[in-house]
Parts: sequence; structure tokens; C-alpha cells
Amino acid sequence: MKSRSFSFAGWMMAAALSALLTGCGYNDFQRLDEQTKSAWSEVLNQYQRRADLVPNIVATVKGEAAFEQDTLTKVIEARAKATSIQVTPETLNDPAAFNKFQQAQGELGSALSRLMVVSERYPELKANQGFRDLRVQLEGTENRITVARNRYIQAVQEYNVLTRSFPSNLTAMVFSYSVKPNFNVQNEAQISTPPVVDFKK
Repeated sequence: MKSRSFSFAGWMMAAALSALLTGCGYNDFQRLDEQTKSAWSEVLNQYQRRADLVPNIVATVKGEAAFEQDTLTKVIEARAKATSIQVTPETLNDPAAFNKFQQAQGELGSALSRLMVVSERYPELKANQGFRDLRVQLEGTENRITVARNRYIQAVQEYNVLTRSFPSNLTAMVFSYSVKPNFNVQNEAQISTPPVVDFKK
């Protein structure tokens, strides 16, 4: 009899605890934390797609034109640096590691952009079907990266608002849910300057 009443009391306490956790936003933290992780995984997926394309692009360029070795070397080095950084779920809660990863991916993106600009000087390369196909794939990948980043930014924004709002910020403190780092640009001052368009060149 005692065992049955204890079981009933236990169920009542569990139900009360569940209602309390739901009311304080605990379940929202679980949902949004998983949402940010999922969005981040898609960002990594698209970065990996870009990294996989780089060897093919470099090989095609090398085979089709007497290309500036320095440009190719920088692309290869940037790709090696970007893929050498180990990314774990803890990266989302470590602003320094997150910034380091973001910076490496930015360097790879810049190196690829320079490669595409310089390759315009080589008619043989531009006419190569394989290079054109890779270029289309790379442009598609960059677009997918942008979409994945936007989804991650929105997911982190929703999570961080919950983390900083009252009374859910109390739940965040109790269960150690901290604000997550979001994407930012590395060269804000540079890209804030309007580009110069000169048709005389």
C-alpha cells in the first residue's frame, strides 16, 4: 500500500516538475539548441562541398593554362587550412574556435574568388567545358553556403533571444545555456566602402 502511494506521489512530482520545466522554457531551449545544431551541420555540409570541389578546379586549371602558380598555391593552402580545423558541437559554444573556423573559411572563399577573377584572362581556360562546369558548381555551392548561413543566423537569433529574455534567462543560468556566437564578416570596414567601377581598364 505504501509502495502504491509512493508511486502515485512520485508521478505527481514528476508531472509537477515537467509542468515547471515546460513553463520556464526548458523545452524551448532543447528545441532551439537542436535547431541551431542542425542549421550548423548544414553550413558544414556546404563548406565540405566547396572543399571537395577545390582539387578538381585546381587540377583543371593546371591542365588547361599556364596559370599563375602563386594564385593556385594560395587556393591549395587556404583549402588545407580550412579543412584542418576540427569542428565539434562544442565549437558552437566557443566564440574563439568559432571565429577561427569562420576566418579560415573566409580565406578559402577569398582565394577562390581571386582564382575566378584571374582565370578570366585565359581564353583557353574560359572555353574549357570542364572548367565551366566546375565554375557553375562552385557558384551554386557559394549560394547554398549563403542560404545555410542565413538559416543558422536565424536559428541562433531565436535561441539567443530566449537565452537573454526574462524569465527564461533564469533557466539558461540554471542549465548552463549560454549565448551562441553568430556569423560576422572579417573585413567589415573594407566591404563598407563602395566599389569603384572603372570601364577604362
